Amino acid sequence: AQLKKEAKKREKMEKFQQKKEMEEKKKIPLPDSYSPQYVEAAWYSWWEKQGFFKPEYGPNPRGVFMMCIPPPNVTGSLHLGHALTNAIQDCLTRWHRMRGETTLWNPGCDHAGIATQVVVEKKLMRERKMTRHDLGRGNFIQEVWKWKNEKGDRIYHQLKKLVLKTQTCFGMHFNETIQEAFIRMHEEGVIYRSKRLVNWSCTLNSAISDIEVDKKELAGRTLLPVPGYKEKVEFGVLVSFSYKVEGSDEEVVVATTRIETMLGDTAVAVHPNDSRYQHLKGKMVVHPFCDRKMPIVLDDFVDMNFGTGAVKITPAHDHNDYEVGERHKLPFINILDENGLLINVPPPFLGMKRFEARKAVLQALTDLGQFKEVKDNTMVVPVCSRSKDIVEPLLKPQWYVDCREMGKQAADVVRNGELKIIPDHHLKTWFNWMDNIRDWCISRQLWWGHRIPAYFVTVNDPSDVDGHYWVSGRSEEEAREKAAKRFNVTADKISLRQDEDVLDTWFSSGIFPFSIFGWPTEDLRVFYPGTLLETGHDILFFWVARMVMMGLKLTGKLPFKEVYLHAVVRDAHGRKMSKSLGNVIDPLDVITGISLEGLHAQLTDSNLDPPEIEKARQGQKSDYPSGIPECGTDALRFALCAYTSQGRDINLDVNRILGYRHFCNKLWNAVKFAMRTLGEGFVPWEKAQSVSDRWILSRLSAAVALCDSGFQAYDFPAITTAIYNFWLYELCDVYLESVKPVLSRTDSEGQKQADICRQTLYTCLEVGLRLLSPLMPFVTEELFQRLPRRLAQDSTSSICVTLYPETSEIKYLFKFDSLKITSTHSQHPIIWFGIVSRINFPLLQRHILMCNELSVSVNMPVSKSFSANQGLIDLEKEVTKLTAKKGELEKQMEKMKEKMAKNDYKEKVPVKVQEGDFSAVACLEEKCNIFIFFPAEAE
Repeated sequence: AQLKKEAKKREKMEKFQQKKEMEEKKKIPLPDSYSPQYVEAAWYSWWEKQGFFKPEYGPNPRGVFMMCIPPPNVTGSLHLGHALTNAIQDCLTRWHRMRGETTLWNPGCDHAGIATQVVVEKKLMRERKMTRHDLGRGNFIQEVWKWKNEKGDRIYHQLKKLVLKTQTCFGMHFNETIQEAFIRMHEEGVIYRSKRLVNWSCTLNSAISDIEVDKKELAGRTLLPVPGYKEKVEFGVLVSFSYKVEGSDEEVVVATTRIETMLGDTAVAVHPNDSRYQHLKGKMVVHPFCDRKMPIVLDDFVDMNFGTGAVKITPAHDHNDYEVGERHKLPFINILDENGLLINVPPPFLGMKRFEARKAVLQALTDLGQFKEVKDNTMVVPVCSRSKDIVEPLLKPQWYVDCREMGKQAADVVRNGELKIIPDHHLKTWFNWMDNIRDWCISRQLWWGHRIPAYFVTVNDPSDVDGHYWVSGRSEEEAREKAAKRFNVTADKISLRQDEDVLDTWFSSGIFPFSIFGWPTEDLRVFYPGTLLETGHDILFFWVARMVMMGLKLTGKLPFKEVYLHAVVRDAHGRKMSKSLGNVIDPLDVITGISLEGLHAQLTDSNLDPPEIEKARQGQKSDYPSGIPECGTDALRFALCAYTSQGRDINLDVNRILGYRHFCNKLWNAVKFAMRTLGEGFVPWEKAQSVSDRWILSRLSAAVALCDSGFQAYDFPAITTAIYNFWLYELCDVYLESVKPVLSRTDSEGQKQADICRQTLYTCLEVGLRLLSPLMPFVTEELFQRLPRRLAQDSTSSICVTLYPETSEIKYLFKFDSLKITSTHSQHPIIWFGIVSRINFPLLQRHILMCNELSVSVNMPVSKSFSANQGLIDLEKEVTKLTAKKGELEKQMEKMKEKMAKNDYKEKVPVKVQEGDFSAVACLEEKCNIFIFFPAEAE
């Protein structure tokens, strides 16, 4: 009890000290200009100490918002794609928090089985000239943990710099939960073991998932580098050769892009309706290099119009041929071992490397006179994204998840509206995957990962038949008891060998939404099911679908109600982010800035090969000749959100991020000016009472409404545009300039108007900062702390826990029939009001107290222009400038319309590009409509 009392006392003292430090900081005048380094130095640790990142437990009438992060790989660095994901999620979480909801956002980090193992293996070879086999499994796992603890935590540092609260939700910390999921699904028969074709990387010696296979498109003959080969290997050609028909002089010509696989052929297939081969039904062809006789089978999968209409069948090394082999009960001859060396083939090919055998087989066929031709062939080559090896389909016994029923459930919950996917154009992809889903291979031949909790049982018969001799268990003792019961023997007669394989990383990621809350032992009711999943559309199937399937299977509930899919980040040229191109940017480099030499140094420390390093250096030199300037966290977050249009890829230009840093400086100067204007003794009224300033308050009200609808619809560009336009174009460019003459008046009436202006200005600043806070938490906190509170009892210590502005809070309308405002960036602004229907002159005069000059047009009902000082503004010159600007916009709009009016536009231009063009024209029309001028000919 005494210890608890002392702990509470210390905590109370710490909070008092922190509050005192904050009060002292407020007394320090704002620096002359905005500096990200100054602003972002202390706030994160203060938020953390104040407990602002912790959810408030207990009943909440406003509801609960829970979201978990797509766990990024622990292999080192976040790039701008991750930064986009995290910026959006943090903004959404902060918005929900400011709405008063109980909020929990669970970041985490994925153990990244293959990626992490590859990084550590390369490090071992580079530094110690050792392989993992030299170390042994146990020592190698220790090396991986050592690397993770030394280097892998960089990702958490990056997340903190992006203003995210990081938890240590690391994938390898949930071993018991993952074991439980496997065992339950195995006991139910949903997980089973079978020998099938898998994507095999000979370099990694492991099966890999589809997402780890890059599809390299070739237009024709191409030489590609392959790990383990000194010379490049030829791809993109179609080789034709013949098989002799048994007992005749006839031959059947077939073609293949992988001539070495003919050593594993067990049949030739033709279409049942192909008249050219009807007489060969039931006949055999003879393999030229062994005494193997192979049947000619009839199968509908053959395309009669491609090549000769005859297809060689290699069931053990091709996915289509595998299915043909199953249908016709053909032999499956595996000709490759795990390292890509030839097995089960006759000399001289036995023991050859696969692509050396390619040349040898071609030469042997030529010597026999059975080679026909080689020609260019458009094809797709599967390349392992981790090792850059050519992926081989290989027959291996593996563990699989039966996805038929789970896939149907995942499709049904979207069809009936229980799960919403945004934007909805991804629904077609979702249903295509779920309705045609295949069983999921979940075993990987790695050492780093969650070892499969399955044991091979030996009683008397050691053969592995359809998984019958495999049991799963939470421990070896439990597995032994299960085996003894299954075989009706005593436990001492059972020998067990645990599977060496580990689970696919996506298996542990699939149960992430409920494993982080302690499933199956802990109560999930508070934060599960979650509210939202936000991620990139590129992992819709690999992660999102699996979470939905496994959530429904293991908890009976959806893991979330909505899925928002953002676009993929590309560089300013529209290219995919790639380390070898030198366009993968660390968010920290954008936040703090980095020289070109610094960017080059990062490449030297990477795992890239020397040729790739040089290519990347050239890319960096081209894109960032002067390095990357310091932009700050707030500018980066705002830019990423501003770019996030639904459904389109994002071409991110660092220069635009720098533009938002200048926007931060504009905020800074606006608040500095306002603080001087308000004065030290300023006390906000409980409610600002303004008639003269209804226009700016109406713009604030509009911005609040746009932000509210934008957050509801995940329309982030609408949010950023509304806030940017209000602060820059309406508050700073127009209102602040227009009220300066009013604030300088000394007469009693002028003082009354000035007081009203100050109250309005305070309202705009306070509400405007709250609007901006979810997107720019640092600068808004710094400026908010300098403002007085509207209510004496308002003790809100941080902007991040204030209420987000709602339309009910700001209800100001300033509307005739139409109102358009534009301003020049001069010291004394001119504002033109265009009113499209006749109104009463006194009404206009009453609402515009700042007018120094009023003009009425003979052509239009009302026109007015004013300037704070006569003679300082050349009205005609300003109108000429704006007219020229309008003309430029009209030219751009006409050019776009001409392009869209072409006859073949709708047929040739992609739908996404068309959508972008229509949006661009609409935007240009809106800008042109702003420029409404009324000549003041009669006064």
